[in-house]
Amino acid sequence: MAQSYVQVTTTTDSRPEAAELAKSAVADRLAACAQLVGPIASTYWWEGEIESAEEWMVVFKTTADRFDELATLITDVHSYDTPEIIATSVVAGSMDYLAWVAEQTEPAERDEAVDEPED
Repeated sequence: MAQSYVQVTTTTDSRPEAAELAKSAVADRLAACAQLVGPIASTYWWEGEIESAEEWMVVFKTTADRFDELATLITDVHSYDTPEIIATSVVAGSMDYLAWVAEQTEPAERDEAVDEPED
């Protein structure tokens, strides 16, 4: 069966949290790439009220096979009680790029370079 790909989005209330989610997913090979977008203005229902907030969006590029693990990571790390986790199928794309996504999301040992503290 051919490999299938997804873009997964979530939002959070701060850039540092968005960056941490992105780094964790890429370090764990659950996403080949994670992009931060923001700030964005969100309006939504929450606990019976219309709320508005400034948020940051994270867009993860991954394979459908890695979705469940990525969703678990987002749920475990996220500060929201009910984080947005939406996967959108990639129906077409550059074969070279998609091959890179598949290669980068193969389960592997955590890269030592990622674990080194930054100066």
